[in-house]
Amino acid sequence: MKPSSKNAQRLPAEIYYADELAALRQADPHPRPPGWCLSPKGVEAFVLGDADQGSSAKFVAPSEIVTRVIVSLATQRGAMLVGEPGTAKSWLSELICAAISDDSTLIIQGGAVETVQQLLYTWNTALLERKGPCPEALIPGPIYRGMEAGILVRYEEIARSSPALQDALLSIMSERSIPIPELAGEGSILYAREGFNLVGTSNTTDQGVNEMSSALKRRMNFETIRPIKAVDDEVAVVLREAEKLLLASGVDVKPDEEIVRVLVTIFHELRNGQSLDGRSTDRLASAVMSTAEAVSVAHAMGVYAYYYREGEMVAEDFTDFLVGAAIKDNTSDLKRMNHYFETEVALKQGAVWQIVYQRWRESFRY
Repeated sequence: MKPSSKNAQRLPAEIYYADELAALRQADPHPRPPGWCLSPKGVEAFVLGDADQGSSAKFVAPSEIVTRVIVSLATQRGAMLVGEPGTAKSWLSELICAAISDDSTLIIQGGAVETVQQLLYTWNTALLERKGPCPEALIPGPIYRGMEAGILVRYEEIARSSPALQDALLSIMSERSIPIPELAGEGSILYAREGFNLVGTSNTTDQGVNEMSSALKRRMNFETIRPIKAVDDEVAVVLREAEKLLLASGVDVKPDEEIVRVLVTIFHELRNGQSLDGRSTDRLASAVMSTAEAVSVAHAMGVYAYYYREGEMVAEDFTDFLVGAAIKDNTSDLKRMNHYFETEVALKQGAVWQIVYQRWRESFRY
């Protein structure tokens, strides 16, 4: 059942882009894998955008990466998206699940699931005591529901799951079935319907929390999702996503493109440890200078502009929000940021850069 959109702070992709998906499904001439709502080419058009089909770009990555993930899911191997925090792995998995299954809401959070029962199924104790083991007393978990309905399941931060949970996944990915020994007859085993598969994500910073077993790795194709390379592409993403968040917040403010470009450039240079001109810069120790974090800063600036600046985003406010996102509570990073501003920002041309640099010197330089 689709969630109600009334007063929702954030809608899942299949609802937010419902019109696009409906148009793609109606016009899709290509063969579809069993249980899929779109063909692989249709899924790719939805994720990466196709102007000829009226589909907007929603994710920035080389097309071959998205193609490999889609093809993996058309087989009986899962897809595993790995990469640095903030590279939109979860967003890609949501888009793909929305396009393939028209449902991206079957989500497992690796750090929140503690028992195999939570993963597969448990029992309604009141019904169990009154009637004994029966289908009505069974409470399906997300894996059970995905297998029963023939849709994709998203497993977020799989490296945070215990070895016992990974072993349970291994059995699911191998046998494509769940034994239910408490039930008799046909109900004693659930077979996965066509369309079921698993899309996992894991941050590279989580390596060592719980190492994935080599057996489970063999049943999933791994794809590394990297930060956006081109500044122009990242600017477009931040503008689009910040505007979307501002609308969802009831805020009628359009992000200022020049301010966003300064924001993205700073994040890009500090993330890569190199300026756009090729000079070495400091990397921050405690902050993830990701595209997702840049979107959050632009969103916060837009909200502030609406309530405090009569709807105008101004460069003078930039550094206040940058510090909250980038410095956190690390005083060493503040020193690194000071060095970056003095050696890089001070040299950049343009009115916004000059305002940002002056504001930094007045408020944060020491």
